[in-house]
Amino acid sequence: MAPVVLVHGIFNHVRGVEPAQAAALKAEEFGPELAKGLAKAGFGTVVPQVAFAYYADLLRTRLPDQAQSAEPDDTFDSLPDALQDEALAWLAAAGAPVPAEAQNRALKPFVQLLGRLVDERRGRLGRTAREQTMGRVERAVVANLREVEAYTTWPERRALVRERIAGTIRRERPRVVIAHSLGSYVTYETLHANPDLKVELLVTAGSPLRVPSLARRLDPPLRAGRGAKPAGVGRWVNLADVGDPVAVPPKLGDVFDVDQDETCDLGWGVHGLGPYLAQGLIAAAAAPYLA
Repeated sequence: MAPVVLVHGIFNHVRGVEPAQAAALKAEEFGPELAKGLAKAGFGTVVPQVAFAYYADLLRTRLPDQAQSAEPDDTFDSLPDALQDEALAWLAAAGAPVPAEAQNRALKPFVQLLGRLVDERRGRLGRTAREQTMGRVERAVVANLREVEAYTTWPERRALVRERIAGTIRRERPRVVIAHSLGSYVTYETLHANPDLKVELLVTAGSPLRVPSLARRLDPPLRAGRGAKPAGVGRWVNLADVGDPVAVPPKLGDVFDVDQDETCDLGWGVHGLGPYLAQGLIAAAAAPYLA
């Protein structure tokens, strides 16, 4: 049994291996990042035992029996019209000057709006740095939308993902679950669907739970505009980088029953799980449960 279970978000699909092997590889990758965070927070240099709840193979754009299909194109122009509208709504939530009328989206191309947002948030950047930042944000937004669509469109797939995560938590019986990015979304649903699962500390990092187009799809849905803490969770801590393009807006407490809402500054456009784990705040929250 591992005291910590990590639940991943986007960009974690491991091609050509079985899910159990992918989970082991990801645990080996991210366990040391959490150890860096513990050391930074003053809790020593021991690498904690972690387990990884891996489900990326179930969220390929095709149905689960075609799960090893080629990776999709993570660009705005590759999205269908409905998801393009959701991508623009995502940018609007992040502060971009998106036209109110959807039919005017052609007048304000996604890349142009994204460029203005990057300029406002990052100031003057060199051409290469600006293009790299824009590309990183575009890939993150598009990948999240694709995987949310994949997760929420087919009930069978949603059930498979929940079963995978619930099975990992049941097997490992962790004190701490750290759920990143889209993983916070599916973990929130999984814990609500399985109230018998007991988790002393839930940490969400870089969570898109408050993105309007995603919040509307939640199961269970928000009640009177509020999202309840899952029954089996003792304490819920949320951490988001102020410039994370996926965590829009960064704080969950205005809508969800979190016990602690924290922000950090890793640099605008940063979203990866590794930087969150190594930053120190997650480790500081988890350390009392790992003693």
